[in-house]
Amino acid sequence: MSSNRSLEPSALSINDLPWQVKYSNDRCTLCGQCTAVCPVQAIELGVFRKRTLKTSIRRQAEQVTKQDVFYGIRQKTDVAHACIGCAMCTLVCPNDAIHPEKNPGLDRMKFHINQQGVPRRRGGRRNSAGSVLDRIKFTRISMLTDPALDAGRHEFEMRTLLGRVLSPRENMKRLREKGWIPPVREIYPLIIGGMSFGALSPTMWEGLQMGVAYLNEEMGMPVRMCTGEGGCPPRLLRSRFLKYVILQIASGYFGWDEIIHAIPHMKEDPCAIEIKYGQGAKPGDGGLLMWHKVNRLIAAIRGVPAGVSLPSPPTHQTQYSIEESVAKMILSMSMAWGFRVPVYPKISASSTSLAVLNNLTRNDYASGLAIDGEDGGTGAAYTVSMDHMGHPIASCIRDNYLNLTKIGKQNEIPLFAGGGIGKNGNLAANAAALIMLGASGVQIGKYVMQAAAGCVGTEEDRCNVCNVGICPKGITSQDPRLYRRLDPEDVARRVVDLFVSFDTELKKIVAPLGRSTSLPIGMSDAMGIDDVAAARRLSIKYVV
Repeated sequence: MSSNRSLEPSALSINDLPWQVKYSNDRCTLCGQCTAVCPVQAIELGVFRKRTLKTSIRRQAEQVTKQDVFYGIRQKTDVAHACIGCAMCTLVCPNDAIHPEKNPGLDRMKFHINQQGVPRRRGGRRNSAGSVLDRIKFTRISMLTDPALDAGRHEFEMRTLLGRVLSPRENMKRLREKGWIPPVREIYPLIIGGMSFGALSPTMWEGLQMGVAYLNEEMGMPVRMCTGEGGCPPRLLRSRFLKYVILQIASGYFGWDEIIHAIPHMKEDPCAIEIKYGQGAKPGDGGLLMWHKVNRLIAAIRGVPAGVSLPSPPTHQTQYSIEESVAKMILSMSMAWGFRVPVYPKISASSTSLAVLNNLTRNDYASGLAIDGEDGGTGAAYTVSMDHMGHPIASCIRDNYLNLTKIGKQNEIPLFAGGGIGKNGNLAANAAALIMLGASGVQIGKYVMQAAAGCVGTEEDRCNVCNVGICPKGITSQDPRLYRRLDPEDVARRVVDLFVSFDTELKKIVAPLGRSTSLPIGMSDAMGIDDVAAARRLSIKYVV
């Protein structure tokens, strides 16, 4: 380090950083690949000078001072260039001379980041291990009925319904009185949740669309993908693949001018319309697409100037209450597509979700309710919001399902759960648990990024720069130098592998329950947990 460096109370050393770069000067050949690939420029080529003293054997009083100069890699200690632990330097180093290590000590950088009011760069939330969903066991095994326990030998399909599910008698009554019946879609219970075209890179978005199209047309799995806020590429709106897409309209209304103008030219109707009122990763806050990502293409689709930050309001500013939302937004979206497309809201998990659901049950046009729990999203939000606000998805979805059973509409309005599903790798088990708690399907977003695109972010605060446009894998960046690292065909291939493996695991869980013909929605007697309080709260068995 430089000898004239000033020492201040706020000065940081390498020991204060959350990630430390370990470097071997003996192995390094100074190729410069590590410094070129680092997304935050945490390391640089430095000139080091070492002072050595040599004492003569004959004359001990004589000391010779010698300066050795050598070149090496230096880690920066300022907050803006702190290492994020993505290990891209390790991946490109030809000699294994460098790698990041997690600092086991106290992270003093939290104070410096909070002091500037910067949104937290973090993937996921707390509770990274031992979550309630991971501790649930499936305890009911059908001994007297077939299918056998080996689900791999039985051909059955996992399907769920999106839309207002009414009895044939109710449908005929509504057809006579109002001239239409609620539209219903048969879809796969695992949905790729809302990730906008501005948040994801073009190659990532293209790869997801290619994977979804292959699953539908080649494998017969009706998988659906939600666009997120910001619309979608114009060519998709005029494509036959639009029927595999759920169009999301969020509080910023970004991209919806393009969608409305394209309605007369659409070859296919979208699968559904999702109206986003809240996100589980930052309940009560609006989203933010930082200016780093708003290039000319994104700006043109969203109808804004290029290079400006795009904050979404916390709520739809044209809506006063959920009652007005049901009457205005859901009805107007239904009318736009001639009442042919299901329309449903998405909200943050909270104790107020019951009020929203009760209002939806009194409306003829609401086709479902998506609830996003606190553990979801990449979490480009304030630390205090992420750590102290929100509601776990398990208890929230259970409360809503039990409320539907009380009024006798548990099979009428489907509930879709999201937020932290599979964050510890147990995707199929978490999804099955939520389905048995009352969900008709589940939504995943970050898990797709981690599984299908090789995201290196973790719950332990590794990498997680999704919101600032410097993703080292090119997943969430609009910089062509970064997103060209990502091959859309590889993404599509891994999306297909993800759904095929999920389908196999879900069948392995469902088949022993004796429910191979339908999803075990609300089948809570098939579950148990080793926590008395959790068992009582979720109304499931306590097992030890």
